[in-house]
Amino acid sequence: MAKIIGVANQKGGVGKTTTAVNLAAALGVLEKKILLIDADPQANATSGLGIDEAGNSTYDLLEHSADARSCVQKTASPNLDIIPSHIDLVAAEIELVDRENREYMLKNALKDIRDDYDFIIIDCAPSLGLITINALTAADAVIIPIQCEYFALEGLGKLLNTIKNVQKIHNKDLDIEGLLLTMYDSRLRLSNQVVEEVNAHFPEMVFETVISRNVRLSEAPSFGESILNYDAESKGAIQYLQLAEEVLLKNDNLVGAKA
Repeated sequence: MAKIIGVANQKGGVGKTTTAVNLAAALGVLEKKILLIDADPQANATSGLGIDEAGNSTYDLLEHSADARSCVQKTASPNLDIIPSHIDLVAAEIELVDRENREYMLKNALKDIRDDYDFIIIDCAPSLGLITINALTAADAVIIPIQCEYFALEGLGKLLNTIKNVQKIHNKDLDIEGLLLTMYDSRLRLSNQVVEEVNAHFPEMVFETVISRNVRLSEAPSFGESILNYDAESKGAIQYLQLAEEVLLKNDNLVGAKA
C-alpha cells in the first residue's frame, strides 16, 4: 500500500511544487512506482511535467464524478504517473462545502489505487482551504518546504496548528515527514542564519538535504520536464535524488515490506 505524502505550505513561492515534482521524479528514477497528484488550481505541477490539462483531473476526483484510475496520466519520467489539475479545481472549494464528509473526498477516492504505487505525492495549494484539508486528511505524512529567506518561519506556526487540528479531528495518524530548506544560497549570511534558526527550533524535523538556488531547477518547468529529465547532472537534480534517498531510508520498513 502506497505511503501518501502531502507537500504543503500556505506561503507561495517556497519551492513547494518544485519539491513535489522533483521528489516524485527522483523516487521514480530510484525505481519506485509513484503517483503525483496536482491539488493546486494553478496546475503548475501539471504544466511543469508537460502534461495536457484535458481529460479527468483532481477536480473530477474530488467530486467523485470520475474514478481515480480514469484520472491518471503517464508522464515522460520513469515510473511516474500524474493526476493533473485544472483551473476548475477552484470551484471545488465552494461545491464541497455542503457535502457530507467533505474533508474525506480525496481519501475515499484514492482507496482503489493505493496498492498500485509505492508513494503518492500530493502537491497542495498555497492555502489552508478545503482542498488542502482533503490532502492532509488523505496523507500519511507531510513535507513542509521552507525557503531560506527573510520571514522564513512566518506562517509555519499556523500551518503546524492546522496539521494538529487535522490530526485531532480527521487523521490521527498524520505525521510530519520533515521540514525541507529550499532556495539556499551559501553566499548569503541570511540563508545561513535561516538554516541555523530552523535547525535550532526543529532539530528532529529538518531534512539533512538542503535545496540550493539553481538556475537549471528554475528553467526545467518551462520545458515541461523534471530536473532529472532536463539536466540530470545539475546541482538541483543531485539534491532531489539525495532527498528521495532520505525519504526511502526513513520509510525503509514500509517500502521493504511491499517489495
